[in-house]
Amino acid sequence: MDPSSRHLAFHGAIVLLFGLLLGAPYARAIKRGDAAHVVNSWRVAHLSLPIGAVLMLSVAALLPALATSLLVQWVIAVALIVSAYGFCVATPLAAITGQRGLDASGSGLGKWVYAGNMVGAVSSIVAAIALLYATFRAL
Repeated sequence: MDPSSRHLAFHGAIVLLFGLLLGAPYARAIKRGDAAHVVNSWRVAHLSLPIGAVLMLSVAALLPALATSLLVQWVIAVALIVSAYGFCVATPLAAITGQRGLDASGSGLGKWVYAGNMVGAVSSIVAAIALLYATFRAL
């Protein structure tokens, strides 16, 4: 396994663990009878981060098989890592603050929710484009 794949797998494992650990505040929110939007925010954090981690682990296994340059492999790996950590910031903060982070008009930590969402979304798109390019080249 090449270094970009190893880094992607390592950070995927970290994000997986973090997402699974967010099950504790999710369960607490349910037990406390928090508002539906708060419970839903914790559910999103608890479920979406492990899904992103599984994507990272899958792509880490796939990267060595692609006939593409190391630069493209690193672009894919770094973009997925940055995206995952952006969402690691945004999703729990959204649950804590009750802000969705869909625009920059939020206050306080809401701006961090928005920033994390933007970093995550843009990086995901970069990774998807680079992955599409790499898989097309491998045909």
